Amino acid sequence: MAQIVFDLDGTLIDSAPDIRQVANTVLEAEGKGPVSLAQAISFLGSGTHVLVQQMRDTVGIPDSEQDRILKAFHTLYEGAFDLTEPYSGVRSALDTLATQGHGLGICTNKPMRPCRAVLKHLKLDVVFPVVLGGDSLPERKPHPAPLLATFDALGTGQRIYVGDSEVDAETAERAGIPFLLFTQGYRKTAVEDLPHTATFDDFSALPDLIADTLAAAS
Repeated sequence: MAQIVFDLDGTLIDSAPDIRQVANTVLEAEGKGPVSLAQAISFLGSGTHVLVQQMRDTVGIPDSEQDRILKAFHTLYEGAFDLTEPYSGVRSALDTLATQGHGLGICTNKPMRPCRAVLKHLKLDVVFPVVLGGDSLPERKPHPAPLLATFDALGTGQRIYVGDSEVDAETAERAGIPFLLFTQGYRKTAVEDLPHTATFDDFSALPDLIADTLAAAS
């Protein structure tokens, strides 16, 4: 059996509409914005500190306001899940993998409080015994430490990481972990330019892809 760790935003869930709404609510209070959905997606991947920094830069809010704007963003972020949905096939694929006996975890740069809140709202929390957020350790992805810590908490078994982005690809490469790239998420780089073991564009294909990855490693 495998230990399979997933990224969250852009991999399991399409959360960009909610993140954009939080960003625009914060910006409106500053007399700025709004940002488009495409801009909001471009901010994602490296945690809320970078997200807010890029959001500020886009609308011309100075660096001196970073901490205040970040606090305002976090205040709204925990409850931002009404527009968020799992990608098609996610629930079925996770149920299949859990039934097959694989260990499932999440390693995300999303802070733990909004991470736990959205998982509970979508009733995905029961599938994942191990979840590490962007504030769980001093390091964040693409540093390999959070990913390796998630695997260590899951236990022994072949390790496989599933994600959607440049950050995920770099994290897996630095950790030396096979990486399955979901191509319908928030990736900005061409698939062929990202290091990966295999790709998929539909979660219905994931259980078989996991089986193929295990067979290739045996």
